[in-house]
Amino acid sequence: MNSFAPPDRSGLASALPIRPTERAHAPFKIVSWNLLRRTGAAVDDVVALVAREKPDLLLMQEATRGIGFLRDRIGGHYAWAPLPGRIHGLAMWSPTPFPNAPRVITLPAGAVVHRVCQVLDLGEFGIANVHLSHGQMLNRRQLRCIVGELPPRAAVLGDYNIVGPALIPGFRDVGPRRPTHAMVDVLPLRLDRCRARGLICHEHAVLPRGPSDHRPIVVHLGPAPESHAPARFKGMAAAVARLRRADGSARRARRDPPG
Repeated sequence: MNSFAPPDRSGLASALPIRPTERAHAPFKIVSWNLLRRTGAAVDDVVALVAREKPDLLLMQEATRGIGFLRDRIGGHYAWAPLPGRIHGLAMWSPTPFPNAPRVITLPAGAVVHRVCQVLDLGEFGIANVHLSHGQMLNRRQLRCIVGELPPRAAVLGDYNIVGPALIPGFRDVGPRRPTHAMVDVLPLRLDRCRARGLICHEHAVLPRGPSDHRPIVVHLGPAPESHAPARFKGMAAAVARLRRADGSARRARRDPPG
């Protein structure tokens, strides 16, 4: 279920949607935070974060139905995608209307929790909001599923639950490298990440933890120049084409030996 907020009449929510193409002079600021359902961050904490950071887009994981009251407090636009059979899920908030309604993608399921992903098309690039499974093979399989749903320029943000490298072909780890979660308050882990393709991260940071067991991360993203990452893809495509031509020549030679 994807709960999409109708536009209200406040000056904030009635503004036209801001697309990255219309703000090429400024990177797009995104904050991602795992709220820790029930016992973690509440609406007041999210309101304070928005007031302090003023993001263009806020991504949340473990958001319960009550986080939807965010609209009553600060306006804006909100979409909630609860995990099947759970009281919490993924959520997005924006001070301006979404250019397109966020899509919900069903991911490969684990033994207990069935996961989904939110994907938002901003026009010039896409954003995926994720809270992946704890299984280290399963969460990587979920990532591969998500990447197949994204445009050429895209970023995947949220709680990866991945220990070690994520290894998504074509995507670079552009987010902060500091730990964002402490397992049983002892072992520091970098679970909250941002990986991007065809985008440049101009700035990033790990924010104070607050009442959650995760620290929010913030990234400032913008499209990479045309001569940047796409050139590598062209080079790879040319190399693949050369290998295919060489393989085809070898096959023909075996079929038609000289003499």
